[in-house]
Order: sequence, then C-alpha cells, then structure tokens
Amino acid sequence: MRRVLLIAVLVLAGCAGQVEPETRTVRVEVPVQVPCRAPDVEVPPWAAVGLQKGDSLEVKVRVLLAERRQRIGYEKQLIAANVACQ
Repeated sequence: MRRVLLIAVLVLAGCAGQVEPETRTVRVEVPVQVPCRAPDVEVPPWAAVGLQKGDSLEVKVRVLLAERRQRIGYEKQLIAANVACQ
C-alpha cells in the first residue's frame, strides 16, 4: 500500500510541476523578390548594319572598330542596370 501511495504522490507531483508554454513573437528576416526598377537599356543602332559588300577594307575595319566600341558601351549600360537591381 505504501508503494502505491508513493507512486500516486510522485505522479501528482510530476503533473503539478508543468508550466504553461509561453508565447513569444520572433522576427525572422526572409528575402522577398521585388521587381527591378532600373531603366530599360535601349539597343543602339549598330554601325555595321550599313556596311556594303563593295566597301573598301579600310571602311569595313573602321566600322567594325566603331561597332566594337558601341558594344562595349552597351555592355557597360547593361551591367549598370543589372547592378542597380541587386
């Protein structure tokens, strides 16, 4: 009988020691996608569009070098617009 009484007291003591869980608000930083607001980059009118088959080699080289400079500038604008979105 003593054992039963001791077990009953321990069980009741175990139930009495429980504490209600406390409610806490925790702030969690989560990345959210937002639309990019960078201005659109216009494709320039390429210099080599007006090249003719009969143009001299010197003219072709000058036009292709000019188009290369255009492309480099266009790529810099694209990179700047991309960086602005990050």
